[in-house]
Amino acid sequence: MAARHVRKGDQVMITAGSHKGQVGEISRVLVKRDRVIVKGINLQTKHVKPNRLVPQGSIITKEASIHISNVSPVVDGMPTRVRFQINSDGSKDRVAVRDGRVLGQISPPKKK
Repeated sequence: MAARHVRKGDQVMITAGSHKGQVGEISRVLVKRDRVIVKGINLQTKHVKPNRLVPQGSIITKEASIHISNVSPVVDGMPTRVRFQINSDGSKDRVAVRDGRVLGQISPPKKK
């Protein structure tokens, strides 16, 4: 599995599409489909037919996924690209290109 530039819980900015410029938190990463779900962004409504459980029917709103290439982590209110840095103990970190801040650790140190 390749390392991703975003993870669950990251604050991200949408960089392309109809929601460009909006900021939200990632609630899920769909690894096999290369997509992410961002809280409160890309909302879609669905009409549910009446059934035994919901006799009157309803309209539900839920977040749809966004392709992972259309989101970037946010540092100081601005989107940033991500580099991967391997430390001397063998662990791998995500580092913001904008200011060099460590965004999070990808893998734990390697055991010898």
